[in-house]
Amino acid sequence: MTLRLLRTGVARGAFNMGLDEAVLGSVSEGRQPPTLRFYGWNPPTVSLGYFQGLDDEVDREACRAAGVDVVRRITGGGAVFHDDELTYSVVIPERHPLARADIMESYRFLCSGLVDGFARLGLRAAFAPLNDILVDGRKVSGNAQTRRKGCILQHGTVLLGVDPERMFSLLKVPSEKLKGKLIQDIKDRVRGLDQLLGRRVGLDEAADAFADGFAAALGVELSLAEPAADELAEAERHAEERYANEAWTAKR
Repeated sequence: MTLRLLRTGVARGAFNMGLDEAVLGSVSEGRQPPTLRFYGWNPPTVSLGYFQGLDDEVDREACRAAGVDVVRRITGGGAVFHDDELTYSVVIPERHPLARADIMESYRFLCSGLVDGFARLGLRAAFAPLNDILVDGRKVSGNAQTRRKGCILQHGTVLLGVDPERMFSLLKVPSEKLKGKLIQDIKDRVRGLDQLLGRRVGLDEAADAFADGFAAALGVELSLAEPAADELAEAERHAEERYANEAWTAKR
């Protein structure tokens, strides 16, 4: 069994979300095989969950001043600040042998690739329902999933580093007093690979480890490829029409 592997480097948030959706479309229509993708973000970006209210969650003025983009995902979950991280997405048809009908079991199975990837970096990780990965009780990865067009799309983050002060300068909280508590909570319960390993892990090293982790845990071979021309064109169209469009971002 083979998964196509895309390593698309860093890109703006609207394009990253557009390419995830383009890959979902091409896999759904049988134009491309099931696909695993790794990528990063430039500039840093806040992504909103599909059901979240923009002005409830994000300080738009602070984001503009800091040069941080804001996008709305097609998956649920909370607002995420994407900066010093490796992001992955995996798209498989719901009738594929790797698919699981039960949501929890699907998360657990697909996240086993992350658990194995952390092991390759020397860390003992564990899946924590519904959709987190923990090392020594601290969160190192969050994940989200949607089912559309007969496919499962799951994407998530591997934190290379964590900056709670910067994150909460961009996200809205009810009060300065609560902001301080939230920052301390993140410092207590969230870790980046740099803290856990005592050294810097770059995007390429992390992608190598987690590609091997997904291959081993899911029992697949990975076939390195580039996005198809039609996928890139669709990604740009999705980015322009949806993810870089204020009407989409502010729809809630």
